Amino acid sequence: MLVVVVAVVVADRTPPRSFGQVAVWGLSPVPGSVYSPVTISAMTSPTDVPRPRGLVLAPFRALRFDESVAGQLADVTSPPYDVIDDEQLAGYEAASEHNVVRIILPRGPESGAESRYVGAARLLEQWRASGALKLDDEPAIYVYEMREGSHIQRGLLGAVALVQPDAGIILPHENTMAGPVSDRLLLTKATQANTEPIFLVYDGGGAASAAVSDVGAHPPIAVSRTADGIEHRLWAISDEDVLAAIAGDLLTRRATIADGHHRYANYLQHQAEEHAAGHGNGPWDFGLTFLVDATAFGPQVHAIHRVMPTLAANEAVRLASPVYTARPLDGSLDDALESLATAGKAGAAFVVSDGQSRWLLSDAPADFVAAHLPAQQSAAWRGLDVSAAHHVLIRAIWGLTDDETTVDYRHDAPAAEAAARAVGGTALLLNPTPVEAVIAVANSGERMPRKSTLFTPKPRTGFVIRTFDAG
Repeated sequence: MLVVVVAVVVADRTPPRSFGQVAVWGLSPVPGSVYSPVTISAMTSPTDVPRPRGLVLAPFRALRFDESVAGQLADVTSPPYDVIDDEQLAGYEAASEHNVVRIILPRGPESGAESRYVGAARLLEQWRASGALKLDDEPAIYVYEMREGSHIQRGLLGAVALVQPDAGIILPHENTMAGPVSDRLLLTKATQANTEPIFLVYDGGGAASAAVSDVGAHPPIAVSRTADGIEHRLWAISDEDVLAAIAGDLLTRRATIADGHHRYANYLQHQAEEHAAGHGNGPWDFGLTFLVDATAFGPQVHAIHRVMPTLAANEAVRLASPVYTARPLDGSLDDALESLATAGKAGAAFVVSDGQSRWLLSDAPADFVAAHLPAQQSAAWRGLDVSAAHHVLIRAIWGLTDDETTVDYRHDAPAAEAAARAVGGTALLLNPTPVEAVIAVANSGERMPRKSTLFTPKPRTGFVIRTFDAG
């Protein structure tokens, strides 16, 4: 029988009495159980951090909104915290007094007894006390689906056992910045919860993918259609045999972080601090995660475009013309993006725009490109369009300092062109990076240039919350 252990109240934080070869917190310590391979190696004190042997996604009791108390899911959930601007934040706040943005993006002072993080924790407890948020009765791994038009993204929501990137099990593909990590860490400490998942992708097939596919034959436990037109559905898997099959399948796999690098860095820092304080094994050894088989119900990958406010587009084209073939483009923006996609099949290509006129840059000599890409990087990294954009165009040809004050970013082409048009600058439009290329770079132990990919649709925040006092 599967046993999910929640043996110590988080507020007590009493460390385990024994630190030998024992199971990771939240998983069954029963010999021969489905999770028994996930053990702590050479653990001799409460300060040691557990080292899982493979990719582990554990069941947990989700904290979920009760629509009869909180209101419709579409009104109380939101996109991830890092894609919400001030105007959108105000709109979600106005949608409901229970909207989850009040937890993930709380207002108030940065520090002190009444900091915004303290306020978020207090509000979370109030919603639980009122019944707006309720714990599910039993632990489960959840299947979460997002349907956007004809595209279906479906994956597993669970508590992933944390592991450092150098273990080669959970691989980042981007670097992080200290500010966002600190912000999420303060929120985690105050709320004692994972309020939104990270997003992992992996090369699937096997029992876990089969379990994801099979839930469609059963009624979901939650359904919602949000204002962006995406339909969300949620199922819970608690069957012991299915959970065993999922665990066995995932244990030998590796996953790549598609979205949530700062949240994962927060998970790891929080875990390290808890163990350094002598609190031993605990719910901080896991983090809320959405795991998607990229070969089945995988995400869509979009480009993130660049804007150079200080570089005029005609000057950008003039400087690039000795290296790239520069061809003026007529027609609409959609026509330009179609030309870009076609040219990209033969190698790195780009569209340069001032918001009105557009040019296609393509067919740079391979030896010139190779000479300006870091020789120590892998072939997968050197083959990325975004690597050529930063090292060949932005740095070598345009002579720009490659930092966030000189190079700005927009998540869609119309916004990039609008930004360039407003300041007389240049929009650099890119083709999307294939998910296979992202995984290849991560498998090489490398990080892509910042803001390389946009995976969509992003998991909706608030469908499930993982609270530390429930595993």
